[in-house]
Amino acid sequence: MSRDAFSFDQGRPESTSREPERKDAPSVGRIAPERPEPSSIGPREMYSPKPERDDSPRAHTLGDRTFLLRDSELQTMAELGTFRVVAATDLARFAYASDSARMQRDIRRLTQQGLVSERTLPVSGRKTLRVLALTKTGKRVIEKAGVLPENQKVYHGILKPREAKHDAQLYRLFHAESDRIQNAGGKPLRVVLDYELKRDLNRDRAQLGDRQKDPQELESLAGRHGLLLVDGKIPLPDMRIEYQNAELEVQRLDLELATNHYRPRSLTTKAKAGFSLYSHRDDASRLRRILDEQELTARILTL
Repeated sequence: MSRDAFSFDQGRPESTSREPERKDAPSVGRIAPERPEPSSIGPREMYSPKPERDDSPRAHTLGDRTFLLRDSELQTMAELGTFRVVAATDLARFAYASDSARMQRDIRRLTQQGLVSERTLPVSGRKTLRVLALTKTGKRVIEKAGVLPENQKVYHGILKPREAKHDAQLYRLFHAESDRIQNAGGKPLRVVLDYELKRDLNRDRAQLGDRQKDPQELESLAGRHGLLLVDGKIPLPDMRIEYQNAELEVQRLDLELATNHYRPRSLTTKAKAGFSLYSHRDDASRLRRILDEQELTARILTL
């Protein structure tokens, strides 16, 4: 699904009424010095749940309510809150080492306590996709539990089906890049979704006042957020991973999940913005042809 609608366009202010909603070898840049250095991302560092028999539930209070939660259930809530929506099959694979039965038991207990919601979305033909997300209460519980870094934004709720199906794939995309980062001796620190990037850009753009259409101001604005101005717009990635490399430097990696519905102009804009481009295997050939026709050297990696 194209995210062109979320590009930061100097000619059209974006609404801030709702919570803001992606190359060759991945390029990275230094985090701007004014941004605080993130703490460890904890739950996603090669997480291996303790044996279920040793994972006893503990009480977590929120107001006058008490929730009994196992470590594996807190892990699941942290994953859902970070990525907003996650496919059940991917959650079982990455957070439960493919132990689907254990995941099912945890999800059942979490939904019974009103902390997690689920929805089955149509994909194509008879195919469906089961997705999971935190409820508003679940978001408040995981924030209070302190499982995630303080600067990690936590989401709740399932958006429109088309957006949810796209966003659910970002969890798998994260793990593909997380493996590459860790194999190179690095460590993921924080995940930033395009919702958060858009919100921050809108906030800073509003402060420009009558200079909002000044190309130099927009280029400076983009730079402060680690982005580029491309044809008068500031394209946003689907997801940003902030990580620590083997030399203990904090860097960033911007990722875009492109689909067969991307128009040539949209894809070339994302490539020029320097995003690492991923696609499904069935879509990759068409997308690569588009880049070749534009004489762009960015690669399309496949999920």
